Amino acid sequence: MTKTYKVSYKTYFNDRLKQVSFHGKLTYPLYVQVTFDRKTIFFKSYYFELFSKPRYFLSVAGLTGGPSIEDIIKKENSLIDFIIDKNLPDFSLDLFKQEYAYYGKDLCDVTEEGFIDYMYVFFQDKGMPALAVMVQQGSRFRIVYDVVRDMKRAFNKPLYDELVENSLYYAPPYLPLYGFMQQTKKWPMLSLTVLEWEDEKTKAQFADYVQKYYPNIDLKEVMEQVNKWLDHLRKEAK
Repeated sequence: MTKTYKVSYKTYFNDRLKQVSFHGKLTYPLYVQVTFDRKTIFFKSYYFELFSKPRYFLSVAGLTGGPSIEDIIKKENSLIDFIIDKNLPDFSLDLFKQEYAYYGKDLCDVTEEGFIDYMYVFFQDKGMPALAVMVQQGSRFRIVYDVVRDMKRAFNKPLYDELVENSLYYAPPYLPLYGFMQQTKKWPMLSLTVLEWEDEKTKAQFADYVQKYYPNIDLKEVMEQVNKWLDHLRKEAK
């Protein structure tokens, strides 16, 4: 007889911990509990951590706003449901943790830091050390893609074009990933997860985006760069 086990989970506010600031409001951290075969694991919600970052709260023309806890819980539950359904009947808590750490990751977020490092070196090389430091330190509070977009208005065209074109060879593929994501998502839930990326429809749409907005770069090379990041994330998750 085959023995079957039930997988159950819940997202909840961990009131055993101190409250934290979520875009100016105090709340208990959002946690996830998963139970299988009479064993239970607990861990902090990845999306709560991600969307708590200051850059996800924007203030424009007197209007302020950011992600809601309800939207974060919905996204969290959707990811967990996918992992459970995908891995039955070979489910285990160890496998769940690996899959969660992989499929939930936001590709825009994980490639952003490397892009910031690239910009720091770029402006240092151009003899602009103060700007280099400002970009490096201020990036915690603003979406870097929006900063680059403002640079297009502020810089002369040769400098801006060099910044963008060089990034496609010396930095992670942050710009095309974020630009594509921004066209397909609604603010403030701006992310492109590995789970979403692995849909063949998403990859095809991304290819169309790159060919339209970056016609001078090799699409195959961009896709290979993304795949390298996926390989890196998979190794990190194990």
